[in-house]
Amino acid sequence: MGRPKALVELGGEPLVRRALRVLADGGCAPLVVVLGAEATAVADLVPSGVHVVVAQGWAEGMGASLRTGLAALAEFDPVPDAALVHLVDLPGVTAAAVARIGARATPDVLLRAAYSGHPAHPVLIGRSHWAGVRAAATGDAGARGYLSGHPDLALVECGDLADPDDVDTPEQLARYRSC
Repeated sequence: MGRPKALVELGGEPLVRRALRVLADGGCAPLVVVLGAEATAVADLVPSGVHVVVAQGWAEGMGASLRTGLAALAEFDPVPDAALVHLVDLPGVTAAAVARIGARATPDVLLRAAYSGHPAHPVLIGRSHWAGVRAAATGDAGARGYLSGHPDLALVECGDLADPDDVDTPEQLARYRSC
């Protein structure tokens, strides 16, 4: 994309703000945004009241961001029951999908949104899984290794509410802009 996706605009709104709006409208609180490349520029776009943390090892990939975000949530008082993980490059994920997933938050939950049966985002990780996810989150795989084949993982169909396609190229972004 030539710059951090958080700074890319869709409909006049930076993707970081769009993602945070979807999470808030879906009932998520507190909100934590994990920043990496151009953290200062992105932080300037984050609404007040959102907790901002920087993944120092952000160049490693999603694993560093996930570890940083879960560590930040663990410091809250009270500690949330679960973390709903959403990525900035998923503009088709709706507040309704977030609400459907988030409604199942408990300390032991482990679930993923599914689209026509295929697992995707958002992902809901109960705090009893945070240590295991942090230990497994390396490189650009995020929680994938921990979730793959985990006996507690449940899928929640969200294909009726959202589109799971990510925006990694200008062509993919153009598709969303034309809708």
